[in-house]
Order: sequence, then C-alpha cells, then structure tokens
Amino acid sequence: MTDAHFPAQARSRQNLAVVLRSEGAAIAVLCTLYFSHLSGDWWLYFLAFLLPDLFMLGYLTGNRIGALCYNIGHSYLTPLLLAAAGVWFELSLAAELALIWGAHIGLDRAIGYGLKYNGHFKDTHLGRV
Repeated sequence: MTDAHFPAQARSRQNLAVVLRSEGAAIAVLCTLYFSHLSGDWWLYFLAFLLPDLFMLGYLTGNRIGALCYNIGHSYLTPLLLAAAGVWFELSLAAELALIWGAHIGLDRAIGYGLKYNGHFKDTHLGRV
C-alpha cells in the first residue's frame, strides 16, 4: 500500500518533514550565530562550509558505501564529537569547524537533504529529494 491509500499518514509525514526541516534551519542559524559570537574568521566559514560534501565521494564505490560515508559526514554526531574534542583539548579551531559543519548539515536538512538509505542517492529520511 502507498501513501495514496492512507491520506492521513501522508499528511502526517509531510507535517513531520516540515518540523525536521525547520529544526535543520534553526540549527544552521544557531551554529552560524555562535560561530560569529566566537569571533570566528568568516573566510574559514566560507572555505569550510562545503567540506562535508566530500563525504559524497563514497558514492564512487557504490550506493552502500556511499550512503555510509555520506551519513557519517552528515550526521550531527560527527561534528558534536569534533566540538567535544575542541572543548576538551581547548582547540578553538576544532570548535569553529564543528559549528561550520553543524551549520552545513542544518542547511542541508532545511532544504530537504537528509540521511541516505542504501538505495538511490535521492532517497533520504526526509523523503525523496
């Protein structure tokens, strides 16, 4: 059965996607504001903002490895670990890079790019891109 057979579920899924995208936008804004609060260098922000997309290179080896690599690079857990290391070892650069990374993921989520399934690149936890 598809969502067409269950319109209430389809609406609920759409509402959930709006909430998840809104969370992503909020995280992107908050990470950027905190980066600014730390007086981070904006050249670093713009230089590093697209670096998490390098994790897409995993798709050169196939969908399964590609999805795994992409999800590692686009899960909030990874920049949180970097931020924790930055705080623990008092490395401001690590904390700044973690904020940039978090902002990247937040923006991706806000525009609908979610974590990938092993199938097609366009199939995400937020729906089909």
